[in-house]
Amino acid sequence: MGDMEPTRRVDVSRSEAAGVHAAQDAVVVEEPLEIRTGKTSVVVIMRTPGHDEELAAGFLVTENVIRRCGDVEEIFHCDEPGAQQTSGNVLVVKLADTASVDLERLRRNFYATSSCGLCGKASIDSVRQYAPPIEGRPVVDRAVLCDLPRRMRAAQHVFAATGGLHAAGLFDATGRLLCLREDVGRHNAVDKVVGWAVLEDRLPLRETILLVSGRASFEIVQKALVAGVPVVGAVSAATSLAVDLARESNMTLMGFIRDERFVVYAGPDIPAGP
Repeated sequence: MGDMEPTRRVDVSRSEAAGVHAAQDAVVVEEPLEIRTGKTSVVVIMRTPGHDEELAAGFLVTENVIRRCGDVEEIFHCDEPGAQQTSGNVLVVKLADTASVDLERLRRNFYATSSCGLCGKASIDSVRQYAPPIEGRPVVDRAVLCDLPRRMRAAQHVFAATGGLHAAGLFDATGRLLCLREDVGRHNAVDKVVGWAVLEDRLPLRETILLVSGRASFEIVQKALVAGVPVVGAVSAATSLAVDLARESNMTLMGFIRDERFVVYAGPDIPAGP
């Protein structure tokens, strides 16, 4: 297993009203992670080290390469022959013999999403082929919902040290934090949460709420939908395609959850409460 830390100290010059002085600061580590299935390279992701096994499992599930915990036999870090030390930047996912995967579909999807010819409707239609609409949503108290950003922030220990990470938090309907993950990429943080659920054999994530720092993009909503999350919230805004996908998938999507207020983009309104 890789032993990379999520932060490191760097020398900086700090400018303040009293003048400029030398100091040290903690910065977030950003490193590439190559995910392989057997000897096949699937993808290289820029990520913050930590919970790499969850990141790989979550990525493979949300990209519809695997479906469940039983599809994975083993996940381990690997390095090229002759390497002097373990870098932790290559991760091998050994799939179970019973797993049915379509890596070619994944490559086609990456090619399409990086091209200019894929429209929003095509993106949604592609997701609907493997992610059914949500059936049923938990009843969430307004006070609980408004308190989720505070609860998530309190658990963001690496962010507190650096100020440079996104976060994704998974909560139950009572506001209890089930899992929180941080990463330089918001989508990576979501994949780590989903991967935690995969490896704990908790999918689908019914009766849960996913909260993300920053905005809710199409990719965030798509990943939540594949994992079966019925309610997605964001500290910032939602994008148009995220709203369209949430509405077509019977999800609840909210944004600007802060200061006792929020915006409901999709799904039923939250009761005003006391």
